[in-house]
Amino acid sequence: MKRLSVKSLIGIVLVLILLISLFTSVESSNTKTIRLGVNLELSGAVAQFGQRNLEGLKMAIEEINNKGGVLGKKIELVIYDNKSDKTEALNVATKLATKENVFAMLGPVTSGATKSASVAAQRYKIPLISSTATDDLVTVDERTGKTKAYIFRICFNDSFQGSVMANFALKTLKVKTAAVIYDASSDYSKGLYKNFKEAFTKSGGKLVAEEAFSKGEQDFNGILTKIRDKKPQAIFAPVYYDEAGLIIKQARELGMWIPILGSDGFDDPKVIEKAGSKYATNVFFSTHYSSQDTDKKVQDFRKRYQQKYKIEPNALSALGYDLGYFIADAIKRANSTTDKEKLRRAIENTKNFVGITGIISIDSKHNAKKSAVIIEIKDGVQKFKQKLNP
Repeated sequence: MKRLSVKSLIGIVLVLILLISLFTSVESSNTKTIRLGVNLELSGAVAQFGQRNLEGLKMAIEEINNKGGVLGKKIELVIYDNKSDKTEALNVATKLATKENVFAMLGPVTSGATKSASVAAQRYKIPLISSTATDDLVTVDERTGKTKAYIFRICFNDSFQGSVMANFALKTLKVKTAAVIYDASSDYSKGLYKNFKEAFTKSGGKLVAEEAFSKGEQDFNGILTKIRDKKPQAIFAPVYYDEAGLIIKQARELGMWIPILGSDGFDDPKVIEKAGSKYATNVFFSTHYSSQDTDKKVQDFRKRYQQKYKIEPNALSALGYDLGYFIADAIKRANSTTDKEKLRRAIENTKNFVGITGIISIDSKHNAKKSAVIIEIKDGVQKFKQKLNP
């Protein structure tokens, strides 16, 4: 048998690569569905958030598909659980990009997990949209200060949310001194603490205590006793629902009935469940949506969600729902179900998208410019307080 030369072998390899490339291209263009990767916290510490977010997302996609889909194709969600873990969020994003061949990635919910997942999205040039990650650095490269080309969010960011709560404390509640309790292991918590402090002190407020705790903390009595001795007029606790309920309960048990302020991490029934109705009062937090909003679009969504899931939709549910319609709108405007660059540009150019959580426009740093809602918890019941615009 005649042995092939190196030159011939190289030629054969190049032809094979070309054929594989052509086959992949044809296969991709002929795909019957638009595959979107979903990377959410469906188990672990913040599973409640991921599950509510997924419910809203699935409801939106089901509605879109029932109306014929987008550009003649149905949307298929490829769903993975990142287990509320930043490393797993990166693993999931990498798998979605390299093995699942998704057109875009949706999620994660938390800022830390989203920043981890963004590494894969940037590397493989796949648009990633979080509906809930609020840390300013989610969409910005910390080293260069440049906007991450493929990373977007449809929620407001911590700079806005922190300043909203600082101004609410100063102008609405008329407090002049405050204490902060934050999770030193959480990007979300640290970012909000930083932005609240900056806005509160800049406008004449004074922080009399700044206390950090570690992930998984259950006993806040020591921290709260130190804070009580400083006699603040309010406490700002930018934490998630488990810690929020415990902080409220333990503060009240120590005789501290001053206003306790929070962020969108408070927006879950577990806050009241853990605090207890008699203690869950004089509590205020910023979030993205209120089911008590009288807007017909909001009330129609609320009714359909309740019929489908038998529970009240919270902000995570509404943001997940908006995310489904937001990505569908971007795909339609991109006029492509395969070209990720066209999709990226369409997302980047989004202006005045009307969602359940407000009117969304994407700015130069890939943040959503939109309003925030203040919710009051009084005697164990959430009540709409006010809406604040950017």
